[in-house]
Amino acid sequence: MSFPAFIDTCALYSATLTDTLLRIAEERAFRPHWSAGVMTELASVLVREAGLKREQAARRIAQMQRAFPAAEVIEYEPLIEVMSCDQKDRHVLAAAVHGGCEVLVTFNLKDFPPESTEPFHVTVVSPDAFLLDQLDLYPAKVGRALLAQLTAAKRPPLTMGQLLGRLARAGVPGFAAETRRHEFA
Repeated sequence: MSFPAFIDTCALYSATLTDTLLRIAEERAFRPHWSAGVMTELASVLVREAGLKREQAARRIAQMQRAFPAAEVIEYEPLIEVMSCDQKDRHVLAAAVHGGCEVLVTFNLKDFPPESTEPFHVTVVSPDAFLLDQLDLYPAKVGRALLAQLTAAKRPPLTMGQLLGRLARAGVPGFAAETRRHEFA
């Protein structure tokens, strides 16, 4: 059975990175989790920083929720006050803990110091480290996920090299470099 991983807002910002993460999850390498708070933050950031219209952001989030209906962690709010990580990220750690997640995937590593996560047995990793672990553990699943992502890319169509370039620019350069060593396409 795959393990649960909580995905922070910042790791869901890039459409390409989100697509890669969730396609790997579709291969049952891990079970993605998030909270309503993360989805609310994501909608706001997509409108404010990515320039999406509210409807576009809502559509993207709805697609994620339809694809993974069991991903949303609920009723985690009572734990927020006992979290000792960065105050603005306590809701994230509380949801990860309540959701039974072993891993929290975020670019904001400094906001989750070990003394705030270790008591709850949550390991905080960057998206790059997380994807490198997935590649190491499940190379065939990662390969299938990336090939499915290429197949779905119609406008414009992408090569594996172009996809990996986009992923590197989205913050996972180590994963992109290591994936180039595999013969997925």
